[in-house]
Amino acid sequence: MSALISENLKFFALFFRSRDVMIFNGLIALGTVGGQELFSVVAFHCPCSPKRNYLYGLAAIGIPALVLFLIGIILNNHTWNMVAECRTRALKNCSVPATFLLFGSIAGRAAVAPITWSVISLLRGEAYVCCMSEFLKVTSFHNFPLGYGPDTMARFPCKDTPAEVIAFKEEVIRRLKYESQFLGWLLIGVVASSIFLLKCIHHCCSPLSYQQDAYWNQYRSCEKDLFNRTAEVHAKILAANNVKQFFGFVSLDKEDKEMVTEFKVDEVQPSPLWNEITGVYLYRENKGYPLYSRLHKWAKKIIGIDKDEDKNKDYPIKETSLLTV
Repeated sequence: MSALISENLKFFALFFRSRDVMIFNGLIALGTVGGQELFSVVAFHCPCSPKRNYLYGLAAIGIPALVLFLIGIILNNHTWNMVAECRTRALKNCSVPATFLLFGSIAGRAAVAPITWSVISLLRGEAYVCCMSEFLKVTSFHNFPLGYGPDTMARFPCKDTPAEVIAFKEEVIRRLKYESQFLGWLLIGVVASSIFLLKCIHHCCSPLSYQQDAYWNQYRSCEKDLFNRTAEVHAKILAANNVKQFFGFVSLDKEDKEMVTEFKVDEVQPSPLWNEITGVYLYRENKGYPLYSRLHKWAKKIIGIDKDEDKNKDYPIKETSLLTV
């Protein structure tokens, strides 16, 4: 039984790792849906006043979406990797299409939450009803009483609708919600179609086969995981050595003592070495063999190619517009 459970856990781990981006985006979308529901219940209160309705409705949809977009860019490690690339190499190794692809990748991942927020807001319809109610024409409603204008229409989303026109409240809200939900479904269709077309373009323009592209994704995931785990152990051992040198001893639990004993850390990596493995990377091949990352290229001792074009004579490089950071 334990062996069966272990095998199943390994299967699920591999499954989720192979689809980590999709699952991560799904979790972001679910979190955004929950946040939108909470916002609608707690914080959304239509002012029910001409001109204010429009601004408040737009702000309720647009401002949170903008904030979520900026948070997505800030939390994306690719953003700061690109900043490091600009600082050290000024993106001189990236062509215009590659740079555009990089920005598109960062913006695309950051757009998951704001698009979800906008779609849910439109499907719920509350913000749109508040925003557009004052622009409805009273002449478009059959037998609507005369003498009422934008001031009255702006009060339909609220409870203080005048008694003389309250019979039209359901029809007004139904019409506005129809428009809002139509825009929401239209946005879903546009986004889904765009994702499909981008995936088609990516695989059509990629020089890699589908299997090699999948392998490259697996390699990057494994390299990142192993690098981070090793960096954590390295940093802990280096810190333990320095603390011991300062105090004469270091307080470690049993597991940490075994780790310090097993792995010896004497020196830190120099800054130029970090610069070699940091930054935007274009997929390349050296004499027909793929180089999947800057770390991979450094491990093959192919150093300095980016900085000196003449060195390409010794190491013929095949470049593509595929990027990793």
